[in-house]
Amino acid sequence: MVKENRQKIRTHGLIVGKLPTGAKNDITDVAGVRVGHVTLDHPLDAGEGEYACTGVTAILPHGGSLFREKVTAASYVLNGFGKTTGLVQVNELGMLESPIMLTNTFSVPAVTQGTLQYMLDGHEEIGDTTGTINIVVGECNDSHLNSIRHCAVTPQDAIEAIRRASEEPVEEGAVGAGKGMVAFGYKGGIGSSSRVVQADEACSYTVGVLVLSNFGRKEDLRIELLKSGSPALQEPADGSIIIVLATDAPVSDRQLLRLAKRTGIGLGRTGSHFGHGSGDIVIAFSTAHKIPHQATEWTETRTQLREDHPLMNELFAASAEATEEAIYNSLSQAVTTTGRKGNTIHALSFT
Repeated sequence: MVKENRQKIRTHGLIVGKLPTGAKNDITDVAGVRVGHVTLDHPLDAGEGEYACTGVTAILPHGGSLFREKVTAASYVLNGFGKTTGLVQVNELGMLESPIMLTNTFSVPAVTQGTLQYMLDGHEEIGDTTGTINIVVGECNDSHLNSIRHCAVTPQDAIEAIRRASEEPVEEGAVGAGKGMVAFGYKGGIGSSSRVVQADEACSYTVGVLVLSNFGRKEDLRIELLKSGSPALQEPADGSIIIVLATDAPVSDRQLLRLAKRTGIGLGRTGSHFGHGSGDIVIAFSTAHKIPHQATEWTETRTQLREDHPLMNELFAASAEATEEAIYNSLSQAVTTTGRKGNTIHALSFT
């Protein structure tokens, strides 16, 4: 891996959309949201050229107990050529009760097991005095750079990614689950961005997006600034993307679904056409309400945005803009990376 001083796309003069960003311009601008990574980057004792170039990324909606204080959530499948856990229950109940975990395709079982163990260790009631827990994991295929068949990611890596999660600015590019990912033929991976929507003089809401980008060819890119002179991977591949959207706006799970759909606009603006073999999946949550696992009341009261208020359109725009910029940030902050069999994917060059 070549170490470089990589920066967000805005430092190169590309401004996406009209809405302002949050202070960090990433998903942790939504108060309480935490992100952590574990990155694997080493040869494997499994034969010449075999290499672990992969990892795990954890997104936590807040720093408390996600099982005891759930958040409103929804998911949306743009194209379903992907492997996930937990989305059926998320959409049925409209709630999230675990970290959102990202990794490579063959590591979904290990990451699910590690996340489950982490939650069991902190909650003696799960599966005993109360029900089970729904673990959410998404993936992309990093097999060009990672020896995916050797399943280098362990359950402990998932636990460590959760433990490392913080509200600090998100580390982006070839890190965590993004270590081995390729986007538009260049080095892709983790990218993040945020937008702030003003409700009135005293109130604003934030939309933050984190992506795991692993899709597209160089010729698909719609922004000429990003079509650098760096060599790009020419092998045909549909690829995939996982989009995680967070907001502090008081929206229902149905309204979150509407926001999730608008991330597809941002994805399309970059040049994606949601190819046949592409897993393009969105997981969205709101931190505005914490839903107790146990309660004595049989009703609950919430504040919710009006559907027909202009603010909803602003949130739609924020979802699209933050997604587009997060994808560009995954490219601009990734570094040239060498993995299995000596395969090298080059970072975008801005010189």
